[in-house]
Amino acid sequence: MKRELTKTQLIEQSIIKKFRKELWNPFIKGVKHYEQIKNGDRVAVCISGGKDSMLLAKLMQQLQRHSDVPFELVFLVMDPGYNQENIERVKSNAEILGIPITIFCTDIFDTVAGLGGSPCYLCARMRRGHLYKNAKELGCNKIALGHHFNDVIETTLMGMLYGAQIQAMLPKLHSTNFSGMQLIRPLYAVREKGITAWRDYNGLQFIQCACRFTEYCTTDPDSGGSKRQEVKRLLKRLAKDDPEIESHIFKSIHNVKLDTLPGYKKGGVQYSFLDGYDD
Repeated sequence: MKRELTKTQLIEQSIIKKFRKELWNPFIKGVKHYEQIKNGDRVAVCISGGKDSMLLAKLMQQLQRHSDVPFELVFLVMDPGYNQENIERVKSNAEILGIPITIFCTDIFDTVAGLGGSPCYLCARMRRGHLYKNAKELGCNKIALGHHFNDVIETTLMGMLYGAQIQAMLPKLHSTNFSGMQLIRPLYAVREKGITAWRDYNGLQFIQCACRFTEYCTTDPDSGGSKRQEVKRLLKRLAKDDPEIESHIFKSIHNVKLDTLPGYKKGGVQYSFLDGYDD
């Protein structure tokens, strides 16, 4: 008699089989192409409770099981001050997915609550710092975040349209404050629509908006007034005329022609095309 698969096993099977093209293949391609995992690494997979970080955790777990390169994993959940419902949702989903999480608590939400204006920038920096610190204390040399393909191209456009700069999001980088630590983004080549499809196919319900300041916000990705949502809507409109528009943007940051730019920065130093122009 055929053995019935558990919920966890069905979810794992969906990644490898049904969503192989959308999830597993681009994940593996990105990890290998950008050399994100090396022999002996101990990686802290940082889980916020949303669909992206939860899928990342499952993909990394699957990779560890099948990889020829030995490495270790820690599944790290930081509670910056979530309400009880959200933290219980994180625990429940981790159990469903078969992910052994380690939770640590901070008072980040309380710290930034009285600052006024938008606390997002400071909150993000504090969260990153706490993740590095706790990961290092657990013996990790890398942290893995759930930024995906769409985050990359949206960040690139936001920098151009609202920041007056061409600035992308790297697939990995060295920490400037925590010696020996690196940040990796294994979902770099994975598109958000694939993640959403996987979530819905498996009937999973992840945290949508866990920030205390916006936890009652809409979950509709086509509404809201943030700059990122504006860029999402812009890309959606452009894709109606050219379905390859997102791929073109992604490829463009891998194919920058510096000799056509009037100016650029490297290592914090500003350079101009006039430097050595008459040489």
